[in-house]
Amino acid sequence: MSRLARALVLLVVGAVLALLGAGTAQAAGYRYWSYWEGSASGWSYATQGPSLVRPEDGSVQGFRFSVSADSQDASRPRRAPDFAKICADTPAKDGSKRVAVVIDPGTAADAPDGETPPPPRTACARVAKDASGAEALAAVAKPLRYDTSAMLCAISGYPATGCGEQVSGDGDTPAGGSKTPTPASAASAGGHGDDGGPSAGVLVGIGAVLLLGIAAVAQARRRRG
Repeated sequence: MSRLARALVLLVVGAVLALLGAGTAQAAGYRYWSYWEGSASGWSYATQGPSLVRPEDGSVQGFRFSVSADSQDASRPRRAPDFAKICADTPAKDGSKRVAVVIDPGTAADAPDGETPPPPRTACARVAKDASGAEALAAVAKPLRYDTSAMLCAISGYPATGCGEQVSGDGDTPAGGSKTPTPASAASAGGHGDDGGPSAGVLVGIGAVLLLGIAAVAQARRRRG
């Protein structure tokens, strides 16, 4: 391979690495309450926000506060979704339903600066048959705090401040950190947040750089020929 070809290859590789680095920077973590649905097999990340879900009698829903980039790496509640145990002392009643609620405020590493997470706890909410998951939570964990976009910010007053803020890799909140893009924990959210991978723009940029590099190498070979 000629010197020119080697230089072009190195240029392409460097540009690709730079673009990938930009994609990784965009996939920063967010500090927020994630919403989970429990079953006999464990916890599943909810595909809808608690205000949209109408849990059935005997169901379990979980809330976990942590720092995560997306649903794939979100931390699950650290209590088992055991309806029989959680609601053992809450008998069934006509005209209502029972929903087991697991609230996990997370670890000290996930806590905002100056705050200490309370211990995880469980509660059994007896609510109207048509009550939403958000109403079941409100029945056992007031006060709740929401922002203007109806995103769930705090459960039982924790955390005292902040709402879905972006954090750096070391857990610090950068100045002017942007809000997480509607995770399922938001009361009116309809789906997951970002998947944490490179954005479409980054991938297009990588493809364009590769094509330019290949074209330059081909042109250099034609000139030599």
